[in-house]
Amino acid sequence: MNTKKQLKFDKAYLRIAREWSKLSHCNRKQVGALIVKDRMIISDGYNGTPSGFENFCEDEEGYTKWYVLHAEANAILKVAGSTQSCNDATLYITMSPCKECSKLIHQSGIKRLVYHIDYKDNSGLKFLEKAGVELQQISKLED
Repeated sequence: MNTKKQLKFDKAYLRIAREWSKLSHCNRKQVGALIVKDRMIISDGYNGTPSGFENFCEDEEGYTKWYVLHAEANAILKVAGSTQSCNDATLYITMSPCKECSKLIHQSGIKRLVYHIDYKDNSGLKFLEKAGVELQQISKLED
Protein backbone atom coordinates (compact mmCIF):
# COMPACT_ATOMS: atom_id res chain seq x y z
CA MET A 1 0.00 0.00 0.00
CA ASN A 2 1.38 3.42 -0.85
CA THR A 3 2.28 5.83 1.93
CA LYS A 4 -0.49 8.34 1.18
CA LYS A 5 -3.16 5.63 1.28
CA GLN A 6 -1.61 4.08 4.41
CA LEU A 7 -1.68 7.46 6.17
CA LYS A 8 -5.35 7.85 5.28
CA PHE A 9 -6.13 4.44 6.86
CA ASP A 10 -3.90 5.18 9.88
CA LYS A 11 -5.77 8.43 10.58
CA ALA A 12 -9.15 6.71 10.19
CA TYR A 13 -8.23 3.92 12.61
CA LEU A 14 -6.87 6.46 15.11
CA ARG A 15 -10.12 8.43 14.89
CA ILE A 16 -12.03 5.21 15.67
CA ALA A 17 -9.70 4.60 18.64
CA ARG A 18 -10.42 8.16 19.80
CA GLU A 19 -14.17 7.45 19.64
CA TRP A 20 -13.59 4.20 21.54
CA SER A 21 -11.73 6.12 24.28
CA LYS A 22 -14.97 7.99 25.03
CA LEU A 23 -16.44 4.73 26.39
CA SER A 24 -13.95 4.84 29.28
CA HIS A 25 -15.27 5.79 32.72
CA CYS A 26 -11.87 7.17 33.75
CA ASN A 27 -11.74 10.88 34.55
CA ARG A 28 -7.99 11.55 34.38
CA LYS A 29 -7.32 10.02 30.98
CA GLN A 30 -9.52 8.29 28.45
CA VAL A 31 -7.53 6.07 26.11
CA GLY A 32 -8.76 3.95 23.22
CA ALA A 33 -7.01 1.19 21.24
CA LEU A 34 -7.64 -0.87 18.11
CA ILE A 35 -5.70 -3.86 16.83
CA VAL A 36 -5.80 -4.19 13.05
CA LYS A 37 -4.54 -7.09 10.96
CA ASP A 38 -4.84 -7.36 7.17
CA ARG A 39 -7.01 -4.21 7.19
CA MET A 40 -9.49 -5.85 9.58
CA ILE A 41 -10.15 -4.70 13.14
CA ILE A 42 -9.53 -7.80 15.26
CA SER A 43 -9.84 -6.14 18.68
CA ASP A 44 -10.59 -2.95 20.52
CA GLY A 45 -10.19 -1.67 24.05
CA TYR A 46 -10.30 1.31 26.34
CA ASN A 47 -8.91 1.91 29.79
CA GLY A 48 -11.06 0.89 32.74
CA THR A 49 -11.59 -1.40 35.69
CA PRO A 50 -11.70 -5.20 35.26
CA SER A 51 -15.02 -6.94 34.53
CA GLY A 52 -17.25 -7.13 37.59
CA PHE A 53 -15.68 -4.12 39.34
CA GLU A 54 -17.28 -0.70 39.82
CA ASN A 55 -16.60 1.66 36.92
CA PHE A 56 -14.79 4.31 38.97
CA CYS A 57 -11.13 4.41 37.90
CA GLU A 58 -9.93 6.96 40.46
CA ASP A 59 -9.84 6.82 44.26
CA GLU A 60 -11.05 9.56 46.63
CA GLU A 61 -7.82 11.56 46.10
CA GLY A 62 -8.21 11.43 42.31
CA TYR A 63 -5.42 8.90 41.73
CA THR A 64 -5.93 6.05 39.28
CA LYS A 65 -6.57 2.76 41.07
CA TRP A 66 -3.74 0.26 40.63
CA TYR A 67 -5.95 -2.39 39.05
CA VAL A 68 -7.25 -0.25 36.18
CA LEU A 69 -6.41 -1.92 32.86
CA HIS A 70 -4.92 0.18 30.10
CA ALA A 71 -6.60 0.30 26.68
CA GLU A 72 -3.91 -1.67 24.86
CA ALA A 73 -3.87 -4.36 27.58
CA ASN A 74 -7.65 -4.74 27.26
CA ALA A 75 -7.39 -5.02 23.46
CA ILE A 76 -4.57 -7.61 23.65
CA LEU A 77 -6.44 -9.63 26.31
CA LYS A 78 -9.55 -9.65 24.09
CA VAL A 79 -7.50 -11.22 21.29
CA ALA A 80 -6.15 -13.84 23.72
CA GLY A 81 -9.72 -15.00 24.31
CA SER A 82 -10.50 -15.24 20.59
CA THR A 83 -9.34 -17.26 17.61
CA GLN A 84 -7.31 -14.30 16.30
CA SER A 85 -3.59 -13.61 16.75
CA CYS A 86 -1.74 -10.32 17.17
CA ASN A 87 1.22 -11.59 15.13
CA ASP A 88 2.23 -8.90 12.61
CA ALA A 89 -0.75 -6.71 13.57
CA THR A 90 -0.84 -2.93 14.01
CA LEU A 91 -1.92 -1.34 17.29
CA TYR A 92 -3.63 2.04 17.04
CA ILE A 93 -3.74 3.89 20.34
CA THR A 94 -4.71 7.41 21.33
CA MET A 95 -1.76 7.74 23.76
CA SER A 96 1.69 6.16 23.56
CA PRO A 97 2.07 3.12 25.83
CA CYS A 98 3.55 2.96 29.32
CA LYS A 99 6.52 0.67 29.91
CA GLU A 100 4.34 -2.13 31.34
CA CYS A 101 2.05 -2.19 28.30
CA SER A 102 4.99 -1.97 25.91
CA LYS A 103 6.12 -5.40 27.15
CA LEU A 104 2.67 -6.83 26.38
CA ILE A 105 2.68 -5.20 22.94
CA HIS A 106 6.05 -6.70 22.01
CA GLN A 107 5.30 -10.12 23.49
CA SER A 108 1.92 -10.34 21.69
CA GLY A 109 3.62 -10.12 18.28
CA ILE A 110 2.37 -6.65 17.30
CA LYS A 111 4.83 -5.28 14.73
CA ARG A 112 3.58 -1.71 14.27
CA LEU A 113 2.32 0.94 16.67
CA VAL A 114 0.52 4.11 15.56
CA TYR A 115 -0.33 6.60 18.30
CA HIS A 116 -1.77 10.08 18.63
CA ILE A 117 -0.35 11.83 21.73
CA ASP A 118 2.66 11.20 23.96
CA TYR A 119 2.41 9.63 27.40
CA LYS A 120 4.40 11.49 30.10
CA ASP A 121 7.09 8.79 30.07
CA ASN A 122 8.55 7.63 26.75
CA SER A 123 10.47 4.60 28.06
CA GLY A 124 7.75 2.32 26.62
CA LEU A 125 8.39 3.73 23.15
CA LYS A 126 12.17 3.35 23.58
CA PHE A 127 11.67 -0.30 24.58
CA LEU A 128 9.43 -1.00 21.56
CA GLU A 129 11.90 0.69 19.22
CA LYS A 130 14.68 -1.51 20.62
CA ALA A 131 12.40 -4.55 20.14
CA GLY A 132 12.00 -3.71 16.45
CA VAL A 133 8.38 -2.52 16.53
CA GLU A 134 7.71 0.15 13.91
CA LEU A 135 6.52 3.35 15.61
CA GLN A 136 4.59 6.22 14.12
CA GLN A 137 3.04 9.26 15.76
CA ILE A 138 0.22 11.07 13.99
CA SER A 139 -0.56 14.37 15.71
CA LYS A 140 -3.11 15.68 13.20
CA LEU A 141 -6.04 13.30 12.72
CA GLU A 142 -8.29 15.39 10.53
CA ASP A 143 -7.53 15.60 6.80
